Amino acid sequence: MFIVEETIAGTEAAQIPKQRGESLLETAVRYAEERHWDVFPGTWLEAVDGSQRCSCGDAACPAPGSHPARPDWATQATGSATVARRMWQKQPTASILLPTGRTFDAISVPETAGFLALARMERMELTLGPVTLTPDRRMEFFVLPGAAVKVPDLVRKLGWSVSSLDLTVLGEGAYVAAPPTRFGSRGAVQWACRPTPANRWLPDAEELISPLAYACGRDR
Repeated sequence: MFIVEETIAGTEAAQIPKQRGESLLETAVRYAEERHWDVFPGTWLEAVDGSQRCSCGDAACPAPGSHPARPDWATQATGSATVARRMWQKQPTASILLPTGRTFDAISVPETAGFLALARMERMELTLGPVTLTPDRRMEFFVLPGAAVKVPDLVRKLGWSVSSLDLTVLGEGAYVAAPPTRFGSRGAVQWACRPTPANRWLPDAEELISPLAYACGRDR
């Protein structure tokens, strides 16, 4: 179980717990140990002239402190809690990144569509996996691997074209930032639906795509 301290006001289906009391190192180790997710350390934030800058050195970095720190990040990712601990001991403030296409894919939609979909899924009594809310106002729904291949055809069968919806799937070769990673001064990634023993088994993309596509269509 992940430690929480409070929820942000919202719909009953979309209360967002905040983590507290754990370092990035401890959290990364728990993701590997308890969820069996691969993790890898990304960039981090550094204080420069009174402001937070990305460790990559780019003053205009679009994702400060929340992107891979090296080009071979995919080979660096590990599911070993021991290795994860060792990596974050070297850089304790590094962001926590999770590669997609391995133990899960992620369906990314705008925040407004995500909250609408969450409320609809609750009424439909669908089983959800973890869902993140990013400072870029995106929600990422964790689903079984293989969604990147399935979703375009599933969306077409629902009568939509993929290009017409602000819905993307993160699969092999991509990654998501995990709570409590910060995006510069924009804030931290949070859980819209936190990891629990009840959602260890992830849903298939086919189970969630209808409410997600509907919500994205309404959000256009």
